[in-house]
Amino acid sequence: MKVAIIKYNAGNIRSVVFALERCGVNAIVTDDAAEINSADKIIFPGVGEASSAMRYLQSKNLDKLIVDLKQPVLGICLGMQLMCNYSEEGKTKCLGIIDADVKQFIGGEKIPHVGWNTINQLNTNLFNGIAENEYVYFVHGFYVPLNSFSIATANYIVNYSCAVQNGNFYAVQFHPEKSATVGEKILNNFLSL
Repeated sequence: MKVAIIKYNAGNIRSVVFALERCGVNAIVTDDAAEINSADKIIFPGVGEASSAMRYLQSKNLDKLIVDLKQPVLGICLGMQLMCNYSEEGKTKCLGIIDADVKQFIGGEKIPHVGWNTINQLNTNLFNGIAENEYVYFVHGFYVPLNSFSIATANYIVNYSCAVQNGNFYAVQFHPEKSATVGEKILNNFLSL
């Protein structure tokens, strides 16, 4: 199986590579359209800032390529947010795969949300074998509100979407690559789609 990790100016790609290696997969990290199109599975990870990330994707025409992908795609953290219509971070027009807008956390809690939190209302085979209220690792100051594409929820200040799906596009707000055995199971579920 060929797995491609989309390379753009976002952090955290190395830890995704290492997590996939633990799952028995040697992924390639690339911004080459032919390599991405020929992959069986694609991961769109990221830690970073929405507007600069979108500028990089546009500079490489990856914004157009991503929305046309037909194979399973997994967005992680910033990758999930960039799949939405719009982000309040940098007032950024995003890819429009998920019909939702990304909001900034506002409230009395510590922002960004950093650490372990539970996930609930798990739907789709991405969460096969994962129990309600399992803990996963989050690092984010922006969130995707609950919407018709939500396949899992979490609570921090508000109830929000911690996973979404539209057809072959799946995305999680948390970091499966940093979420111990639960995260590894979710990555394996994605690789088995």
